[in-house]
Amino acid sequence: MRHCAAVAAAAGVPAWFIERQLSAATRRALGPNDRPGVALVGCGGMGRGDANNAARFGNIVAVCDVDARHVEAAAKQFTKDGKTPATFSDFRKVMESPEVDVVITGTPDHWHTLINMAAVKAGKDVYGEKPLTLTVDEGKRLVQLVRQHSAVLQTGSQQRSDGRFRLACELVRNGRIGKLKEVNIWLPAGLREGPFKPEPVPAGLDWDRWLGQAPMVDYTPKRCHTYFRYFYDYSGGTVTDWGAHHLDIARWAVGLEGPEEIEAKALAEPVPGGYTAYSEYEIRMKYANGVVQNVRSTRADNIFGGVEEPEGQRNGIRFEGSEGWIWITRGNFKASDPDLVKKPVPEDAEKLYASDDHMANFFDCVRSRKRPAADVEIGHRSASACHLGVIALRTGKKLKWDPAKEQFVGEHAAEANRYLAREMRKPYDYSYVS
Repeated sequence: MRHCAAVAAAAGVPAWFIERQLSAATRRALGPNDRPGVALVGCGGMGRGDANNAARFGNIVAVCDVDARHVEAAAKQFTKDGKTPATFSDFRKVMESPEVDVVITGTPDHWHTLINMAAVKAGKDVYGEKPLTLTVDEGKRLVQLVRQHSAVLQTGSQQRSDGRFRLACELVRNGRIGKLKEVNIWLPAGLREGPFKPEPVPAGLDWDRWLGQAPMVDYTPKRCHTYFRYFYDYSGGTVTDWGAHHLDIARWAVGLEGPEEIEAKALAEPVPGGYTAYSEYEIRMKYANGVVQNVRSTRADNIFGGVEEPEGQRNGIRFEGSEGWIWITRGNFKASDPDLVKKPVPEDAEKLYASDDHMANFFDCVRSRKRPAADVEIGHRSASACHLGVIALRTGKKLKWDPAKEQFVGEHAAEANRYLAREMRKPYDYSYVS
């Protein structure tokens, strides 16, 4: 009890919630002969971090990247007991290996879908980094394929396995702040720079394959690796980067597939010849139940963490109800009244999917064949909410969305629906993994 109280105080959540988590932890330890073979595709910092996390439960038997430097670094990192993982530059070869049971996809966003599809078709399970897809159309195809092959796919939206976020959503779902009226989300601003000059392609980097389905352009380091997320050819800016986390949690609390009305305003225009994704913005969404969701960029220069705004808000989510509010972000949980969280929810209250370790949950589901905390459809629907915000920004129009049909309807629908899929440069279209 003293440990629970200490953990609760440090985490900013009530002791009763920690106790419930501990009592529900029934996961058994994996033995030395019960360790799946894991392949990492996309060996940058995020990918290697995911693989290092997965190494608690499986053996890293293969690493793959179009950048030879990344492959070399990953192979060195995951050499264990004198055994070095097999190295690849073409992920399709990875899928042929009978030693690989699980694929971790840690590439830039525009490669996620084809790699995940190839893995599922080859009978592998997938831990796929967020956002799950580049477009809504990719998500629809991926969900269908995963279901067809009865695969396990965990989206890397790890906040689904953070007790504070689950607690916030459970309290909102159970009316602890009264009727939910508004969800306010703050995301870090993106980068606004340029123009960028072409440079020689570094030795060891297959630039054509890195670009994949995206148009062929000259190399610049400002397009590659970390900075890809600020180009619409490869990502959706911070709306899909951090938004894939926070809009996912907001959707979890609201309990609906997605919003039905979307409008957006860009607050800064991209620099010609530079990053193409809008760096600062305001997006307003409305759900069928009347809940309004506002998504605002901060003016933070630390793009990877919560940086305080002048108003005292930080990168995170604030749920506004008729009887109070809850503020949640990584490492921080607050409520308008501490009594909102001190009192346990009733036994018959709505309880959400409980996971306290995102990677462990994935490997548990690989064994049990149950759906994980951030199943493929969850990842798809949450990524779609982000894509809707990007489309509203790019069209500048007020849009109506039909979550059941997954298409825009009404005025401006024809223009907006053109953004649901993107032209894929050959040979890197769906036939590449057929």
